[in-house]
Amino acid sequence: MPSSIVPQDQDGQELFNAISSFFNTFGIGKLLRRCNAQKEKGIPVLNIFKYKLCNVFSGRSMYMQQKTGSFREAFSKNTFYRFLNNPKTNWLRFTTLLSRKVADTIEPLTGDDRINAFVVDDSLFERTSCKKTELGSRVFDHVSMKYRKGYRLMTLGWTDGNTFLPVNSSLLASSKESNLIGPVGCHDGRSLAAKRRKLAQMKGTDVMIELLKTAQSAGHHADYVLFDTWFSSPAQLIAVKNLGLDSIAMIKKSSRIYYEYNGEQLSISKIFGICKKRRGRSKYLLSVDVKVGKEQQIPAKIVCVRNRKNKKDWVAFICTKPDLPEEEIIRIYGKRWQIEVFFKTCKSYLQLVTECHSLSYDALTAHVAIVFTRYLMIAMEQRRSEDDRTLGELFFFFTDELKDITFGESFRIIITAMIDSVCAIFQPTEEQYAMFIETFVGRLPDYIRNSLVKTELAA
Repeated sequence: MPSSIVPQDQDGQELFNAISSFFNTFGIGKLLRRCNAQKEKGIPVLNIFKYKLCNVFSGRSMYMQQKTGSFREAFSKNTFYRFLNNPKTNWLRFTTLLSRKVADTIEPLTGDDRINAFVVDDSLFERTSCKKTELGSRVFDHVSMKYRKGYRLMTLGWTDGNTFLPVNSSLLASSKESNLIGPVGCHDGRSLAAKRRKLAQMKGTDVMIELLKTAQSAGHHADYVLFDTWFSSPAQLIAVKNLGLDSIAMIKKSSRIYYEYNGEQLSISKIFGICKKRRGRSKYLLSVDVKVGKEQQIPAKIVCVRNRKNKKDWVAFICTKPDLPEEEIIRIYGKRWQIEVFFKTCKSYLQLVTECHSLSYDALTAHVAIVFTRYLMIAMEQRRSEDDRTLGELFFFFTDELKDITFGESFRIIITAMIDSVCAIFQPTEEQYAMFIETFVGRLPDYIRNSLVKTELAA
């Protein structure tokens, strides 16, 4: 175990035990070997990986540990950076396989009727300067509605309604040369490094499909794929359907996107305008069956919900499983909010953006994978601390499973996050973000929460 978290008190001992248990339970060393993580100069790769994983709990980077004389690991900084910069390590496969193992542990804790879902979204991975950072770009930030320097972190997650697990990701650079700021390396097209960079410069919608294919090939499965307006084009809905998955997405109010309704190609605003709305205290305004696509058409259901804060405003959802009840569509979509909490937690507590300043795209990819591993470990420990069914068969059969998200909770999340523009859905204020993160961190075991809070204060 890295010297940075050698047990010094009760919290340290429990954290030490939790990390050791996580590594042993899920065979982290074997997974690294399966993903081409090779030994560097006699130092086991697992030791370097464990050191990097645990740095978030020490509150000090390798640089500061060396400056203060507290760095006592058996490897040098050059060995550490060679590990991160190794272009042969398949980090996309690593996080996919690890999350699958964690999901296999969680799925038996819930009933067969529990709805599991994939969640797709992207978040800004900002860099202050990209002139020397490989594939550094000007990327559009959906929150500020401005171009920023860095990458878009496209992420695929899995949720059972209570626990969110990051599955895999890709740091997306700009596909336009005019928006590229950093250098573009030259690699053999057959190598993993070249494939990783090719994926980084693909369209976000195409990357989403590739991430889903990778998850399915590793054995991940879910009932639905959830995503917001940025990915909810008819072409994307059809592409997901062709993978054998149904989608639930929020629809963009665009006059250029059409759905077939009563034999006519109409925009969502036109459909809403010509259809009779439900009155009174109905949980939704409108529900219509449509067909999506032109050459290839699939049936779908559109459900419109009123904004209680602004009766003139409304938002629409589309589901490619038309026989699913309207209330269930709204309830299941509410699970998408967990990926927003995941992004905020990784940035605020797990040093997603602030810890790694490498100029190498391979090193940044490795860093993201290690942050995802930190979150997977914390999510597993949180589930163990809350769900008595993890203690064995006796508790499994004689205790109730943790509750799924309810319709009311889902509806409240959607309405709370709703503002005048549909494009700004699920982009709350900093105060609302802080409330959600405080709730998430408050549910963690004491020893993890105390370590993270100490690290945050030290930063």
